[in-house]
Amino acid sequence: MSETTPVPAEPSVIPEPRSVSVAVISECLRLGFRDFVSKPIFGIMFSLVYVLGGMVMYAIFSASAAEYWFIPIAVGFPILAPFAATGLYEVSRRLESGEAISFGGVFGVVFAQKDRQIPSMAMFILLVFMFWVFMAHTIFALFFGLQPITGSTRSMLFSQNGVLMLLVGSAVGGVMAAMFYALTVVSLPLLLDREVDFITAMVTSFGCVTKNPVTMGLWAALIAAALFVGMLPLFLGLFIVLPVFGHASWHLYRRLLPKEA
Repeated sequence: MSETTPVPAEPSVIPEPRSVSVAVISECLRLGFRDFVSKPIFGIMFSLVYVLGGMVMYAIFSASAAEYWFIPIAVGFPILAPFAATGLYEVSRRLESGEAISFGGVFGVVFAQKDRQIPSMAMFILLVFMFWVFMAHTIFALFFGLQPITGSTRSMLFSQNGVLMLLVGSAVGGVMAAMFYALTVVSLPLLLDREVDFITAMVTSFGCVTKNPVTMGLWAALIAAALFVGMLPLFLGLFIVLPVFGHASWHLYRRLLPKEA
């Protein structure tokens, strides 16, 4: 998929997912950091949308004294993060294959995805995010819907109802996040790299996760922790977290589904 190579029309053959050890995670993170350092401008540009978007949303909720509504948005943030990674996957793919890297080439490939399967995948991701926000609002209403909101957000969350709400919300969100992660962690780089439909991509991703539950579970925990830390200092940490983990996800995909001979 270089600047002059047309998008393949024939369906790709999907290899059997490989079993990978936990050690592959440190290797992929090292390669992800290497790719980011090699072409940092792309990582910064793709992350900028999320950093600015997070700042604007927090400012809006703070101005309306409704910071508690920002919590489900922040918790659901990892659902939208893969969007930024599409361009990063292309940068890593080009570094891997020795192809020229230019703004026109990378953004051209990203733009060309409109005629492939990634828009369908994007719609699925947005629907999941919207459903999570709906569920979060429903859980909030179950615990606080019949009483006025008084005091600070901190005092509300650490009240008896607040603690119960957080426990229930964490349980529901955890189940949703685990299922979503299993369906998308491999599917997005797969859709960029090969000619497959998004349903096949999600099934393949689920197969990769179930074949490597410990490794992929640890990878999920690292992503969640890194995104949480990256969002704390006014979202500025995402300028590093998103690119490094985006590039690293490409290399993990390569080890789970090796490149065709």
